[in-house]
Amino acid sequence: MRRPYRHLRRGDRIGVIAPAGPCTPERVVLVEPLFERHGLHARLYPGCHARHPEHDFLAGDDATRLADLHAAFADSDIAAVFCLRGGWGSARLLDRVDSALLRANPKPLIGFSDITALHALLAREGLVGLHAPMPGSNLVLAGDEDDAQALFELLMQPLPAGHRFAPALASDSWRVAGQVSGRLVGGNLAIVASLLGTPWAWPMGDAILFLEEVSEAPYRVDRLLTQLRHAGVLRSARGFLLGSFSEDGDATAVLREHLAGLGKPVLAGWPAGHARPNRALPLGAAVTLDAGTGILTLDEHVLA
Repeated sequence: MRRPYRHLRRGDRIGVIAPAGPCTPERVVLVEPLFERHGLHARLYPGCHARHPEHDFLAGDDATRLADLHAAFADSDIAAVFCLRGGWGSARLLDRVDSALLRANPKPLIGFSDITALHALLAREGLVGLHAPMPGSNLVLAGDEDDAQALFELLMQPLPAGHRFAPALASDSWRVAGQVSGRLVGGNLAIVASLLGTPWAWPMGDAILFLEEVSEAPYRVDRLLTQLRHAGVLRSARGFLLGSFSEDGDATAVLREHLAGLGKPVLAGWPAGHARPNRALPLGAAVTLDAGTGILTLDEHVLA
């Protein structure tokens, strides 16, 4: 059992970094007030205000984004690290991240989408991350207040072994009943697939694989799942938790075709991903999935 992180307290300082895409200045100015409303103080690192000189899809150059990540983890005043938004760019940093620094200064890393790449790196180092909404892309938007409230409530209390996640599932949810225990891994389907063949591919030996996706037509979801099948990922995983697959067609038939016949528990419709609601999941943590009842239970302390 790994040592749990300390849960957040009012007055804590939060590091906000931008390891992937940039944010508009109009969004960035809303970030500090967001944290203040929840009793926390945000420190925005330089990349949050930057844009790559040649690639406008990146928040600053790789050196700046990497330095911010290292600085936020190294600073003992920072209680948790929020990623500003996703997009693309986190994977560009993986081979330069100082993993020893992260292990020596363990603290929650919060983000989803492209941040899946950093969660995979953390899991490789035996650390848990939180797949959860981000201040620059979700938490400051009108309509996301419930997600923000749920996330900060979760972070500001202990999250012990035995804690049960039992949210309302999407109306089109489906399942293959069964119970299984393992490490919760995964995140964005495209990023999970892109890491195959690299040192940062998610380990699947004892995995419950969580997947979500956005703006991918069903044939593209099929392509990505076929890649996972050919790589042995679907065969190796113990069970599957599916979040939202949103904005470009209904991928349900494709997901059923690839997963329902494997003889493993599957729970679809979980409120996590690019749709609303988007609730936090502890990636890398030991959990038990009961697909029949729709309950995910922590098997280890995440926040103390």
